[in-house]
Amino acid sequence: MATTQSNKSKLTFYGATGTVTGSRFLFETKGRNMLIDCGLFQGPKEVRSRNWEPFPFPANEIERVFLTHAHIDHTGYLPRLVKDGFDGNVHSTIATAKLCEIMLKDSAHLQEEDAKWANKRGFSKHKPALPLYTVKDAEQALTHLMPLQYGEGFYLEDDFRIKFKDAGHILGSSFIDIKIGRGSKSRKIVFSGDLGRPSEKYLRDPVQAFNVDYLVIESTYGNRLHDEVDPREALVRIIAESQKRGGVLIIPSFAVGRTQTLLFMLRELEEDGKIPELDIYVDSPMAINVTKIFEERSTDQNITSRLLTIEGKRAFHPKKLHICETRQQSKAINKVSKNAIIISASGMVTGGRILHHLANRLPDPKNTVFFIGYQAQGTRGRKILERKKPEVKIHGRQVPINAHVESISSLSAHADYNEILAWLMGFNFPPEKTFLVHGESDASASLAEKIRDKLGWNVEVPEFGQSFDLDL
Repeated sequence: MATTQSNKSKLTFYGATGTVTGSRFLFETKGRNMLIDCGLFQGPKEVRSRNWEPFPFPANEIERVFLTHAHIDHTGYLPRLVKDGFDGNVHSTIATAKLCEIMLKDSAHLQEEDAKWANKRGFSKHKPALPLYTVKDAEQALTHLMPLQYGEGFYLEDDFRIKFKDAGHILGSSFIDIKIGRGSKSRKIVFSGDLGRPSEKYLRDPVQAFNVDYLVIESTYGNRLHDEVDPREALVRIIAESQKRGGVLIIPSFAVGRTQTLLFMLRELEEDGKIPELDIYVDSPMAINVTKIFEERSTDQNITSRLLTIEGKRAFHPKKLHICETRQQSKAINKVSKNAIIISASGMVTGGRILHHLANRLPDPKNTVFFIGYQAQGTRGRKILERKKPEVKIHGRQVPINAHVESISSLSAHADYNEILAWLMGFNFPPEKTFLVHGESDASASLAEKIRDKLGWNVEVPEFGQSFDLDL
């Protein structure tokens, strides 16, 4: 593509480098400072501690924030940024904005609860321990949201256009397409956010990108392929074996995306007669509220899912679904001993009600724990899955891991390296530079090598705080 005499732009990576969390990319161009994603760091303590460090760029000098999707590792730092002085607009898709209304307040509530717990038990170095931000801070952050439709051109100037295009990762997820200049002299940078997989149950496939001069793309599964096993078949087998053992199947699941996919599949399998009608408990207030938004936003789903709506079916509602909103309803599940499925958050077992269920169920070999999503290094989920030790620490005590442990990656919402390469092959010409983010170091390095070998592209794996000059 022809180049144009343009202002130099700068891109700085303040997160999602060497880790799958904390996505924050500062894009400086045409005298404007914009932040692409504003996520929390999660996982090991040394990674989480970055949430408490002052943001490396003055918050009050950031003009706007663009969010690729609602997951907390892409949005969860926003209340803190507002608290520290950011006063601009926050743009996302409509579904992302609706999900943020739930997720940011929930994240703030957890921050407050963690601080209370630390003060009660006295294990914080700070006296008193304070939350990273409060529910009030989250509510203030939400007032900055200005949602846009998929594909709607948003112009900061006549020759400066931003669009959100469907990334197929979760409801409302997008890649951000920024074009500067006009006609054949225009230049473009794309931020992939988290790239979804083809042929998802209710989501559209990721839209193809074209005319891309610079690309920032995730690499979560940069060194792995998803299981070839059909997740439906895996579910049928695991449910049958769980029944045979006479226990309960516990599924740690992300409240946004994976829970809804699971419910969709369980309903399908029931209707097809592949599994019996079991008691299914969804024990996550956030997942419950998110599912309501999924049911409302059928416009953001694929044709198959929309057809179910036309036919009057509830796509995410198996026959014997139990919604557990209160603590009392959650505690009552402890009395259930067999022929049941418990779906609870968080997906990496870092917090939430799933901790209570695992503390109660892990010691019993009749029970099954089934991981359906990525387990980052240092998380409790990773420790249970790898079983390097015979026990895991939950709520301050060591809990034996006697339950049967299963996992599949074919239910992941992230594209694996072949699916990423297939998406990149659709580009009409190679970007001048491709930046790999949102991956553990070995995953990013592996994907970089694959892209260089297969496509011959110029690839960078940035480090935290590293800046690059761009010709935009």
